[in-house]
Amino acid sequence: MTTTEMPAVHECTVSGCSYNHDGCHAFAITVGGHNGSADCGTFVPLNTKGGLDRVVAQVGACSRTDCRHNESLECTASSIRVGPGDGGHAANCLTYSK
Repeated sequence: MTTTEMPAVHECTVSGCSYNHDGCHAFAITVGGHNGSADCGTFVPLNTKGGLDRVVAQVGACSRTDCRHNESLECTASSIRVGPGDGGHAANCLTYSK
């Protein structure tokens, strides 16, 4: 899989993440988590904005092997959405599906 084939982060609504300013500006995110959550492991809760000048965020890795989009730790969804999760999880992959 090349970077042009990696699923895009189509939408991120997590306002408290340093990489999110009018879209996710991280080059690639990592999805992880446990206990039923699919957390965005790239979430950084700082006031400083970071990332690239243009929006190119992609899913670099996914360790949620129980997700139907996960194949050999790679995300096979066409794109994903990130947003606040349940139970105090600040940033979750909302495309995650068992």
